Amino acid sequence: MRLADLQGRRVAVWGTGREGRAAVLAVAAHGPADLVAVDDSGNFLSLPWEGPLAAAAPLTDRYEALAAADVVVRSPGIPQTHPWMRDLRAAGVPVTQGTALWMADHADRTVGVTGSKGKSTTSSLISHLLTAVGRPNVYGGNIGVPVLDLPVDADRYVLELSSYQCSDLTDSPRIAVLTALFPEHLDAHGGEEQYYRDKLNLIAHGPKAIIYNAVDARLAERVRDRPGAVAANDPAGFHLDGDDVVAPDGTVLFPRAALNLPGRHNAGNLCVALAVLTALGVDCVARADELREGAASFQPLPHRLAEIADPSGLTFVDDTLATSPHATTHAIDAYEGKPLTVIVGGNDRGVDYTVLREHLERLDAITVLGIPDSGPRIVDALKGLDHVRAEVVDDLAAAVRRARALTPPGGVVLLSPGAPSYGRFRNFEHRSAAYAEAIRDSAPA
Repeated sequence: MRLADLQGRRVAVWGTGREGRAAVLAVAAHGPADLVAVDDSGNFLSLPWEGPLAAAAPLTDRYEALAAADVVVRSPGIPQTHPWMRDLRAAGVPVTQGTALWMADHADRTVGVTGSKGKSTTSSLISHLLTAVGRPNVYGGNIGVPVLDLPVDADRYVLELSSYQCSDLTDSPRIAVLTALFPEHLDAHGGEEQYYRDKLNLIAHGPKAIIYNAVDARLAERVRDRPGAVAANDPAGFHLDGDDVVAPDGTVLFPRAALNLPGRHNAGNLCVALAVLTALGVDCVARADELREGAASFQPLPHRLAEIADPSGLTFVDDTLATSPHATTHAIDAYEGKPLTVIVGGNDRGVDYTVLREHLERLDAITVLGIPDSGPRIVDALKGLDHVRAEVVDDLAAAVRRARALTPPGGVVLLSPGAPSYGRFRNFEHRSAAYAEAIRDSAPA
């Protein structure tokens, strides 16, 4: 289904955040016979719904507006498990998303990147390296720019796509990229296997190439035998050999240190990006010098292992977007060999923290501070590990003060929560700002 297919039909846009607003304006431009916006989040009466939005679509909070539509365009934040979704399916009302409508018109010019971890860094690296070798592209998607707000005439698009956005696709991008696969957002998808199906829907509709991270066993076993699958971080593909980034033919491209991002997983993200460039026709061996310069000029993304200067000599790290224990293990590995205090905890979705315990079992001494709501449960899961000092603290500010007291000089204080921010914070940006404020407020005079 394309945007043009909505002309003359009754359309309901469900959700009024960034994605929903972009959908209302894009759908209105294609002239449906009847367009309405629906918001059931409790913000219905307080939303600033005015100007072009109000002119395009009246706003309501009624399910009946969805049920009466020929097509519902839902925002990615509307979970598959929402009761109204079940009702719409039962009634046979077609439900799509802005990303799916957009992909139907632009898939052949698109690189789509998803993964339980690493999709933001990998997609932005792809875009950055393409630019470095003279391949213009437009970057957007889940990173903050809705696809329906992107220009329609670009030669190449690079999109970061969430599991929510992937779930409704009926067209795969020309190049589909998968960085990792582990349990995440299970409450919104209805279970682990459904989450995997929704995520892998990115590659279900005939991409020309599937670039995947072969280090991730759960991902590799589901992808490697598919037509067009290309492994990165594998001896047969782009991979890391000691301190060097190596091409599939064994040529050393440049030192891993050219990429100013900590952690072996980020070197893996770089190898995935190089495989994508090759699939797009870039000779990465011949252009190794340009790619090295591109890697060196790449700037770390906010809230992902972002280091914060502190006069004490401690290194504070903001990895607030690590919302699963699997992501926290990668962050911990990035500071291997340094005295480390990790701050964990957030919204408690009942996640199993065994993977974190098993990871810490293999490491040297480490301090873990648990903050509400899931922090006490994480600390409890680490009981019996003699080399792990695990404590519960009252809140994030208390965790920063305690970390200053416990972390040796030259050490690292890492906020890598392994849980979402909502509940105690408005969103991840709010949690990040609170962390930075706590660091400033507790700094030595």
